[in-house]
Amino acid sequence: MATKATVYKVQLQIADMDRHYYQDHSLTVAQHPSETEERLMVRVLAFILNASETLHFSKGLSDEGEPELWDKSLNGDINLWVEFGQSDEKWLRKASGRAKHVKLYAYGGRSVPNWWKQIQSSLTRYNNLQVWEIPEEQVNALALLAARNLQLQCNISDKQIWLSNSSDSLMIEPVLLKDFS
Repeated sequence: MATKATVYKVQLQIADMDRHYYQDHSLTVAQHPSETEERLMVRVLAFILNASETLHFSKGLSDEGEPELWDKSLNGDINLWVEFGQSDEKWLRKASGRAKHVKLYAYGGRSVPNWWKQIQSSLTRYNNLQVWEIPEEQVNALALLAARNLQLQCNISDKQIWLSNSSDSLMIEPVLLKDFS
C-alpha cells in the first residue's frame, strides 16, 4: 500500500510592507511522502513571499506539466511559475517559455554555490527568471516551525522576512542570485 501525503493546515497573517500586501490566508498543504519538512516549509515561505488572491499550489510533486506553486490569470495565462531546489536549465527554459515570470527558490546548503556556478551562465538569457537562495541555517530553522496545524505571523520589510508562531520567531534573508532583466 502506498504511503499517503501528510496534510498541513496553515494559517498565515501576512504583512508585506515591501509590496503593500496585507492579508490572511488559510492553506492546506500536502507533504509528499518523499518530501522533507525543510522543502515543505520552503514552499510555504515562497507562498508568503508571492502571496496573492490568485496564487495556488498545484496538484502535487509528480505532475510534470505544472509548477508546484503558480499564479494564473482568469484566461489561463501563467503570471508566475515558482520552482524549488536546484532545477536544471531544461526545466527552467520550459517554465520561462510558459510563464510571464519564473521564480526559483534554491536551497540545499553547500551544494547551492556549486550548482549555481555550473548553471549561472546558461540562465542569463531568461529575462523573466529570478533566482533566490535560502541559506541552509535559515531553512533548518524554518523546518523547526513545521506543525500539522500551523499559525504563522509573517512580516516582510526591506527584504527581511520575520516569521513567528506562538512560541518561536525567526528572520529569513533570501539572497538574490539572479534578478529579472
